[in-house]
Formats: sequence, structure tokens, C-alpha cells
Amino acid sequence: MLKNSNQIRSGHAFKNHRQERQMLVSRTIIAFSFVFLLMLSLLARGWYLQVIKHEDYQTRSNNNRISVQRVAPNRGLIYDRNGVLLAENRSVYALEIIPEQVHDMEQQLLDIEQLGLIEEKHIERFKQRLRGVRRFKSVLLKSRLTEQEVAIFSANGHRLKGARVEARLVRYYPFGGQVVHAIGSVRRINDVDLQRIDQINYRATRHIGKVGLEKHYESILHGKIGSRTVETDVQGRVIGEPITETPPVPGKNIRLSIDIDLQLAAAKAIEDFRGSVIAVDPRNGEVLALVSNPGYDPNDFVTGISTENYAKLTESNDQPLFNRALRGLYSPGSTIKPMIAWVGLQNNFITPKSTIHDPGFWVIPNKEERIYRDWAPRGHGEKVAVSLAITQSCNPFFYDLAYQMGIDVISENMFDFGFGQSTGIDMDEELVGIMPSRDWKKRNRRTDWFPGETVLTGIGQGYWNATPLQLANAIATIGSGGARYQLSLLKAIEEQAGWIEKEPELAPRQVDFGDKKNLQVVQTAMERVTQRRWNGTAKTAFDGAPYSSAGKTGTVQLRKTEEDEDGNVKKSSGKLNDNAVYVGYAPSDVPEIAISVVTENGGHGGESAAPVARKVLDAYFAKNKR
Repeated sequence: MLKNSNQIRSGHAFKNHRQERQMLVSRTIIAFSFVFLLMLSLLARGWYLQVIKHEDYQTRSNNNRISVQRVAPNRGLIYDRNGVLLAENRSVYALEIIPEQVHDMEQQLLDIEQLGLIEEKHIERFKQRLRGVRRFKSVLLKSRLTEQEVAIFSANGHRLKGARVEARLVRYYPFGGQVVHAIGSVRRINDVDLQRIDQINYRATRHIGKVGLEKHYESILHGKIGSRTVETDVQGRVIGEPITETPPVPGKNIRLSIDIDLQLAAAKAIEDFRGSVIAVDPRNGEVLALVSNPGYDPNDFVTGISTENYAKLTESNDQPLFNRALRGLYSPGSTIKPMIAWVGLQNNFITPKSTIHDPGFWVIPNKEERIYRDWAPRGHGEKVAVSLAITQSCNPFFYDLAYQMGIDVISENMFDFGFGQSTGIDMDEELVGIMPSRDWKKRNRRTDWFPGETVLTGIGQGYWNATPLQLANAIATIGSGGARYQLSLLKAIEEQAGWIEKEPELAPRQVDFGDKKNLQVVQTAMERVTQRRWNGTAKTAFDGAPYSSAGKTGTVQLRKTEEDEDGNVKKSSGKLNDNAVYVGYAPSDVPEIAISVVTENGGHGGESAAPVARKVLDAYFAKNKR
């Protein structure tokens, strides 16, 4: 008793084994329950991830190792009428960088520069392209790598993460500047282009037709995008063969009406002048040659022209980027006299025997204060009929005829010849020029029409201006004496079944030549223009030609004529010289080719423009012997 009392007093109590056992069991149950709940949560999470979210995470996983690559279609080729390639696709190597894969871009560019692959100008252009580009898209650093440069990159590419060399096809124009204004060119796609194109179909395409025929037929030449699904490693390199593949549909090949031999001959003939040469087939409106001189090399624009070189083109006084054939607006001068004469004959204002006295000038009846001069100071004689007036380009005859007819008759009939409207050429940049009329002057000058303006219109000056294309189309109509066609460069499109020829299209307005007696008067006079025995204004240029031809020269004043104290016209020089124009066709009996030539500041039409036309026609008939 005493012992137990002592134990209690010392703080030691008897052990309760039952209580301890219950506590242990409770703790075990709690711990097991906690572990069970954790395992249940893990199983539930596993089931959620593997069953409920299976497709989602499978897609994410595949995205880490599988990518869809867009494949650009091959651009359609462009041939001349005889199958000569005018625009092709050439394989080149390009150095590109994917920005998001590069840790230090400045160091990366420095490393590539130290390898001798790029220069400072490439870096500057790259940084310009880099702006606004999504970081996961490759950006061009340098195009057209040489084989040696490709080898250098291959040896060092392992330490240039994000950089790669890609082989791709780019547009190439074998004849360069000699055809550029005839077919246009492709250039890099910019933000403006993205607003008007199908961005899905152009996702893998870097270039688009920007000017000329390349732009007009973009939808035909481009094709449809393709794709391929590939497996990649962590660095984005393709592993093995494509998993799936949808091949692109290449653009369609097209054949033009251009004859490259004639095109080159025309380019050479006018190489000493700023100006244009147009040759067309009067029988169907096909354009055989279209030259605007000077030109430029379109290949410089395909992969990006430097700022320095572009400035040289834009700042040049010769304006090589300007397409004179489509957008050059020139006073037609005396080249429209055959059309004016036909209108006068057809509407009975004159007859083939009607004559005037030409003392070297003409005045409006009862208004002698304004003198309208002939180009020949002493005139063309007492009795000048329409045939002589065309052959020797007598201005007073046409002053008088225009005054008789009035502007309403002139403008209405000249619209039928295609002036003041599109020729239908398959390029989007064409200007329509000005065929003046009372309504036109009221709208644009807000004043009435005056008789003196009609007089100047009668010799193709004043407000009247036209493109070289319009001049060629109008003279082709006179030469054929039949239908006037829409001008066209496209001759055929290659389909799966073969080449499908384009049908000629008639112009909206046509000339009614009637029984053609009056037309024959005009045609005969134009034939005499090229003959020495009739003292035609183009006699020297066409002397000894082995074929018959007909034509009309024109000389357009660019400033008011100055006279010396004896009344003789002073000559000007340089850019103040007159523009020279020539239109014609050959053979004269059944025309196969019609031509217009404009030489800026070339002086008289018979001295510069007509010789150019002779060279082109010589080239045509040398190749197409009758």
C-alpha cells in the first residue's frame, strides 16, 4: 500500500494498454484513409488525363514532333508565240533565319558575316524584313547563294541555330530589260498585297505579279498551294519521309503573241532613243512586239533590289521604269491625217478631187489675226488634193478640212478608231489618253470649245493625246479596212488537254468603211508616203525596201515655234526637240503587220521614227518570207 502510494506521488501511473491499442488503430485508419484518398486522386487524375483529355494532349504531343509544311506551287511559264521561254523558274539557294530559334540575333548575324556569307547590306535588308514578321516564320537573309557559300554554311551550320539554307524556285527572265515592259515582272509580296490576295493560297508564296502581264494573269500563273505533314526533332529538322502529302497544283503555262526575234529587233532599232515600238497583227489584234525604251532588268526586283540601285532607276531622267507603250501620252501629230481624210471623204466634206491653195500657212476665214503655218515654209502649191496632202503631210489642207467638219464630227469618228479608250490590252496599267470633244472640255476645262482648237485637232495636236498602242491599233484598222480588234498579248493557255488558243475579240466600237472607195484613196496616198517618186515624207527610210508598205510620219512640237528675222523656223536641240512619230503597215495590199513608233525628241518623223520602223519591218519579213 505504501509502495503504490509512493509510486503515485512520484508521478508514475499504470499503463493502459487497451487505450494505447485503440489510439494506434485510429491513427492507422486515418493514415490509410489519407493514402487511399491520395491514390484515388492520382487514379482519377490519370483517368482524366488519359481518357477525358486524351485527344487534346495527343494533339499537343503531335505538335511537338509533327508539323504541317505549306508547299508553294510552281509558277506557270511564259513562252513567246514560237515556244521560246520568256519567263521561267530557276532553282536557287537562299539563306534564311527563323527568329524565335535564335537566342542572340546580333551575335548570330556577326557569326554569319565572319564566315563571309553576308555583307552589311544584307544585314540592313534583313532587319527591314524582320519588322512586323511573326517570329516563327523564316526571314530571308541572302538569296542566290553560290555553291561555295552553300558548302561553307553546311560545314558551320551546326552552330548557327535557327539559320538554314533552302533551295527554292525563283522567277527568271532570260531576256531581261528587252521584254520587261511587254510582260511585267514578279516582286516580293508586301502588306498591300496581303490585303487583296487569298492569304491561305499564298501562305508559302513569296512573290506575286506586280506589273504588266504577270499581274494581269496572276490567278492563272500562280497555281494552288499544297501541304505535307512531317515529323521533326527538337531542333525542328525533318525526320524521314512525309507522313501525309497534298501536292500543290502548278500554275498554268501561257503562250504569248510576242515574237521574241521581232521584239529583240525592235529593241535594238530604238536603242538610241527614248520611246516605244508597237507591232500588231491587223488580222486579229495580236501584239507581235511591245518595246518601251529604256527598260530595266526585272531580275533585280525578284529577290529584292537595293535602295541604291532602285534610286538610280527612279531618279534617272530617262525614266526606265515608265512603260511608254501603255502609259506614254503623246500628241499623235500628222499620223492621224489618214483617219481625218477618210472621215472627210466618207461624210462628203471633200472629194478625191477637192483642192486648196497652200502658200505655207492658213487662217480661219474672217479671222486673219491667227496664222496656222505649214511645216514647209513655201507651202505645197496651188492645187493640193487629199492624196498629196497625206503623202507630203500638208498641214493647211487638214486645217481647212477640220474647220469644215467641226470637232463633233471629228471626235465621234475618232472614237470609232479607238482613241480616247482602252485598246483592250491584257495589262492593267494602260492609260486611255484624250480624244477632245465639247463635252470633254466642258468637264475638264469648264469652258466652251473654240474653232482654233478644232484646227489644231485636225493635225493631231492641241488637247489630243494617245498611247503608242492606240496609234498602232488605229493604223491597223486603216490598213486592214475591216474589223478593229482588242489588242492582246495572250495567245494560248496550256490545259491538261493541250494548248487552248484564245479567240480574237472585236473592239466595242467599229468603223463602217462602206464600199471602201474612200478608204482606197487614203491607202494609196499612204503607200506613196514611203515612195521616193511621190516625194513621200518617209521616202528615204523605205527606199529600196523589198516589200510594199504604207505609212504616215508625224512631228509633234514640244514648244511654241520660234522664227528668225527672215521668218524661218529656228531649230531646237536636246529635250526641246520635237517628238517624232511613224505609223504604217505592210505589205500594203494585204497587211500582216502594223506598226507605231514614237521617238521622244527625235525631230522629224521621217528622220528618226520611220527608220526605226523600217528596221523592224525588215526583221519581220526576213523571218516571214512571202
